[in-house]
Amino acid sequence: MTRPNSHPVAHPLDIRQLRRALRTRRRSLSPAQQAAASAAVAAVVTALPAFRRARRIGFYLAHGGELDPAPLRRRAQRLGKGCYLPVLHPLGHNRLHFVAWREGEPLVRNRFGIPQPRLQRPVPAWSLDLILVPLVAFDAQGNRLGQGAGFYDRTLAFRRRGRRRPHLIGLAHAFQQVPLLPTAPWDVPLDGIATERRFLCARSPRHA
Repeated sequence: MTRPNSHPVAHPLDIRQLRRALRTRRRSLSPAQQAAASAAVAAVVTALPAFRRARRIGFYLAHGGELDPAPLRRRAQRLGKGCYLPVLHPLGHNRLHFVAWREGEPLVRNRFGIPQPRLQRPVPAWSLDLILVPLVAFDAQGNRLGQGAGFYDRTLAFRRRGRRRPHLIGLAHAFQQVPLLPTAPWDVPLDGIATERRFLCARSPRHA
């Protein structure tokens, strides 16, 4: 373990330990701390040109202590933006589909027990303007450590071919930043990361 308030260093051999430590720390936050962080991140993201310009935005339903984008999603709906949630295909396929969703509409549990909309009238990830991505850890280069299943990397693989849309912004608590994450050829880096403290532009000033 690292000293309090220090960033854990991510080496390939201790990725499992890093995931475990950061998940535990996320879950240790009180409901008040989680709510304050979510509100602060919503303020950070709504100030971004990428958010203001976006008409169709991919969100997620937080679980396991993830930074909750619900305040940001509600704000987007008030602004008339289309809000979409990721859906796992019931037959597998190991990729995410996105379905339009509004607060209060019914949800079902996927094979991991996570709530999601019913799979109806899905749209491809490339048709969205902005996708807000959950993560376990991140670094200043925009590398993201996810849960380990690779759903987002497979779904967003087209971004590795030079496609500029959609903007990819990770949402995280500031303590989830590490100095450097190991990468693999199939990893899809983020354009930036929003925390309760700031927006970290990872790739180009055009995303700030």
